[in-house]
Amino acid sequence: MERRPLPPELLLGFATSSYQIEGAAFEGGRGPSIWDTFCRTPGKVAKGENGDVACDHYHRWPEDIALMKGLGAQAYRFSIAWPRIFPTGPVVNEAGLDFYDRLVDGLIAAGITPWVTLYHWDLPQWLQDRGGWADRGTVYAFVQFAGAVVERLGDRVRHFITHNEPWCVAHLGHVEGLHAPGDKDWYTGLRAAHHVLLSHGRAVPVLRAGAPGCQVGITLNLVPGYAASPSAADADALRHFDGFFNRWYLDPLYGRGYPADMVADYAGLGRLPQGLDFVRPGDLEQIAVDTDFLGVNYYSRAINRSSTVPEAENAPRQIAEPGPEARTHIGWEVYPDGLRVLLLRLTADYAPRSIYITENGASYATTPDDSGAIPDQAREDYILAHLHAVVDAAEQGAPIGGYFAWSLMDNFEWAYGYAERFGLVWVNYETLERRPKQSALAYAEVAKTRSLP
Repeated sequence: MERRPLPPELLLGFATSSYQIEGAAFEGGRGPSIWDTFCRTPGKVAKGENGDVACDHYHRWPEDIALMKGLGAQAYRFSIAWPRIFPTGPVVNEAGLDFYDRLVDGLIAAGITPWVTLYHWDLPQWLQDRGGWADRGTVYAFVQFAGAVVERLGDRVRHFITHNEPWCVAHLGHVEGLHAPGDKDWYTGLRAAHHVLLSHGRAVPVLRAGAPGCQVGITLNLVPGYAASPSAADADALRHFDGFFNRWYLDPLYGRGYPADMVADYAGLGRLPQGLDFVRPGDLEQIAVDTDFLGVNYYSRAINRSSTVPEAENAPRQIAEPGPEARTHIGWEVYPDGLRVLLLRLTADYAPRSIYITENGASYATTPDDSGAIPDQAREDYILAHLHAVVDAAEQGAPIGGYFAWSLMDNFEWAYGYAERFGLVWVNYETLERRPKQSALAYAEVAKTRSLP
């Protein structure tokens, strides 16, 4: 069967994050993070599980690098555990930086390009005790963190991502309370979102000064919205969703400030009782700092149906809610074309220099069969279909630089504990054995042949 070639410049790799895989929570001088605290709060995480051991990547990183090399990875996106670098206050823990020194050197020796994410949600608890992301002081602490990391790693690391998914930090952590620190207040969440974006803007020049010529960007989780019907009510539901999930972060990053329609919506709903009082002169200019790429995490789309009119008075649905057969184990719809649509929309509306898919993957509860193999056809189909969508978008003009599969291996999946398995490599959580799944072997074949079936 004829295979479809990948664009020659398309980088292929894997992605992980520190709290989800490292473990060694009490080693190397690491201090507690907000997730250590959250996991120990009854009822917050499934089965009361935590990241104390996780996949033990802290000790097993040479094995994990060898795994990636065997699977043809060109790049590895990982995050720096802030509590390893500044465990209890604004004093650098050199032992924490030593760990990432070894990891970066090991990756380079294996021919794998390191991509560093500075913040993937594990805020040091001492900073949370001072107000966390709702407090402007955390902006300054983040810039100090970025400076310490680039000073140590900037001679070898050429790609930096400031933040992973500010929407999750702000909304899941401060509005819904589903993630650490567990707050439930809209104004606090919008304030936290602003400080995350501001810290990005202020850190970019620090990273560039510490590693001249490096590439710097930010990663957003973005969700293309679709109106369930052509009705005006559903169109307005789509507008609001897009503003809440996508434009609230994209617009200020690309120099447009916060979208006026959403400021009006939030004010009308009482979510901005003091307006945008957390925005100070110069903030928006700093947030809109020039970047080299936009990181995109994509998992599914959103179908928007209005709740402002009775269902019987709305237009008939033209897009039905998908059934369980079209969903992954975690319940998210499988919709590859949404990625193509999203990438083209970003290209047309925001014109980033380059776009990297920094996460894309699926959770399925597949386990080894009697032969020891791990058949996971659904995950293989998911990855391949989304890679085809990426190539489609590239052929239609989107400036795609690379694709990072989420995730290298099964890991701690935040509030879900260890129940959801996104890994292309299976992990036995009792023995910590790693074993590539069928999807990993298919991904390796794509990397080897530089083509898609």
